[in-house]
Amino acid sequence: MAVNVSEKAHRVTRIVSVVAATVISLACGTNYAYSAWAPQFADRLQLSATQSNVIGAAANIGMYASGIPMGIVVDKKGPRPAALLGAFALAIGYFPIRAAFDKGAGSMSVFLLFFLSFLTGVGSCAAFQAALKTSALNWPHHRGTATAFPLAAFGLSAFFYTLLSGLAFPGKTSSLLLLLSVGTSCLVLVSVPFLHIVGHNARYSVLPTNEDSSGLPGRDSNQLHRTKSGGGKYSGSSLPQQEQVDDNSQDVGSVDADENSSLMSGPGDISAEDDARIHGTHHSHRPDVTGLALLLKIEFWQLWTLLGVLTGVGLMTINNIGNDAQALWTHYDDTASKEFVAKRQLIHVSIISFMSFLGRLASGVGSDVLVKRLHMSRFWCATASAAIFTLAQVCATRIENPNHLWVVSGFSGLAYGALFGVFPALVVDAFGVHGFSVNWGFMTLAPVVSGNIFNLCYGTIFDHHSEVLPSGERSCSEGLECYRSAYWITFFASVVGVLVSFWNIRHEHVIRNGDAQEDHREA
Repeated sequence: MAVNVSEKAHRVTRIVSVVAATVISLACGTNYAYSAWAPQFADRLQLSATQSNVIGAAANIGMYASGIPMGIVVDKKGPRPAALLGAFALAIGYFPIRAAFDKGAGSMSVFLLFFLSFLTGVGSCAAFQAALKTSALNWPHHRGTATAFPLAAFGLSAFFYTLLSGLAFPGKTSSLLLLLSVGTSCLVLVSVPFLHIVGHNARYSVLPTNEDSSGLPGRDSNQLHRTKSGGGKYSGSSLPQQEQVDDNSQDVGSVDADENSSLMSGPGDISAEDDARIHGTHHSHRPDVTGLALLLKIEFWQLWTLLGVLTGVGLMTINNIGNDAQALWTHYDDTASKEFVAKRQLIHVSIISFMSFLGRLASGVGSDVLVKRLHMSRFWCATASAAIFTLAQVCATRIENPNHLWVVSGFSGLAYGALFGVFPALVVDAFGVHGFSVNWGFMTLAPVVSGNIFNLCYGTIFDHHSEVLPSGERSCSEGLECYRSAYWITFFASVVGVLVSFWNIRHEHVIRNGDAQEDHREA
């Protein structure tokens, strides 16, 4: 009886932790709401489009470039310190930005605004990694479902804040920035006490079982891998120390016998046996790869290039959809008020956020169906993302009526979500699960490069077509011509993404056949 009570208490604690992680994630995707307030912010502080893009890109740099150090903090110290760090970084970033907007032009340098925006990205990364780690460790047999909640909340974050601001403070940019300042930091702070890791001791190594922290099943560096590759990294019975701890923790209720009914099981959940069968063939002879050793692997550069190119394409639209809407409405209807245009910008940010949420779900579950049911490559999901990005860029170069701009924001959000819905699993498939946190940190350096390049291109092109008004504000009345050239650049980048995706599919097929032949010879 006491054991049953203890198991129920553990289950309740784990559920509460998933809820807390989901609430935290709702505060971590606000960088994608930048377009909702960037044009008004630039007008108020008399910033050029290039300067505005640099400030917006700083948040992305903070989010992606801090992946490795924040992953190390979470792995070594646990989720709570990282979440607290995230809460303070979000507050320190957003509050001064709001103060600068209220004070107006000349109140703060572009460099300081860049740094503050960077802090919001660091805060988002730290809190989000803590949320994913908590969900992943608490539900080792339902990691796909458990981490789906914080992943979905991250995708809906921009939608949540822009919708709430639009309903409560329509057309008031200062109020939106205050909401971001208070809402993000407080949501994280309130949720931190409820982040519990049930049945695990103080060690927090990289993910120990057969699914990655994104919630997508990945290859296990499993018994099949260890026993067949006699000289491998984890051959024989020399399991990693953290995995031994996890196995022992099952005796204290962290993975109780009836956990299979603890959470909703969906089509994206793959059992350890299925995962070993699916991935064992073409990975059984290769030990996990992590750290600087990644740089020697062609698979790393294939994935890094693909993620960098496509993320850069998506970030350009995410950061500038507000400028797109403003330019089109100024040309289409010169009587449109600033408040009217601001509402349209909020709508497009909400569309991107919601479609990103749908894309993550569709790609995450869809990639599992491709692998488990259809025996196809996960890279087809990345190929679909690249194809949708290509279509979005074509639409962006042709749509002149601002009432139809939702097509661009919708396709861009869907493609961006689909990319990140599958990519963590691709990284695990290629390099193993035990070094996933650090490996994912290396991967997220790619958007730092590409995002800056495409955003700077957009800003330079937009500034070239803009004029400085007597008030000091910048305005472009040429409509589509204000930014069309930037989308031609990203169109060709999207085509490159499609080609790289096919290259990855081909390379994976060759590797799989080679491993299958080696297995046949050993048999």
